[in-house]
Amino acid sequence: MDMHSKGVKVFLSILFVVGAIVSVPTVDANAQKDTVEVGDRYGYVWDLQHRLQQLGYFEYKMDGEFGLNTKHAIIRFQQENGLKEDGVVGPQSWAQLYMQSFTVNEIQMMAQMVHGEARGESFKGQVAVASVILNRLHSDKFPDKVKHVLFEDLAFTAIADGQYYSTPDKESYRAVYEAIRGWDPTGNAVYYFNPETATSEWIWSRTQTTKIGNHIFAK
Repeated sequence: MDMHSKGVKVFLSILFVVGAIVSVPTVDANAQKDTVEVGDRYGYVWDLQHRLQQLGYFEYKMDGEFGLNTKHAIIRFQQENGLKEDGVVGPQSWAQLYMQSFTVNEIQMMAQMVHGEARGESFKGQVAVASVILNRLHSDKFPDKVKHVLFEDLAFTAIADGQYYSTPDKESYRAVYEAIRGWDPTGNAVYYFNPETATSEWIWSRTQTTKIGNHIFAK
């Protein structure tokens, strides 16, 4: 998916999400979901709108109301994922949404890591760091949970030096959303390092894919 083609519409959508991120109720991703449809309110509708917004389908402020805007958004999602295009969110639609999107807490953790590892880098460089996190999630060589990827031993400098715990800015959140929506400027890299400070011979042996700002990205 080429994120640059969405222009202003994407930017406004991201700002809506960033503005609402602290107020979206947390929903247990392992819970059994009921069917959600037009007329439903709150509960899982918040979660639905949040996930659709992450992926660029819901371009409105979240209100917890399953109205026509939410229905049209889920139909577009269903169309693009080979699902029954009925505007009703049943088990198959939920399963696809969970595969492609993240909880509020997971986005918060990724934004903190991007901020800790890449603040001062260009926006592209921040998206690149977020992409490495997602690429690790999709690789069988790394854990399959966001928290486990971020806190794997010696995986990220920001954990060791405490920068992870600093407050992320809007650019960090935007970078995470751009990566979730498919922009990966790293060429599917799962590693990155600063050539000015890297001392590990092993990291230099990895296949390099690109250099963005102060980081070299590699597989």
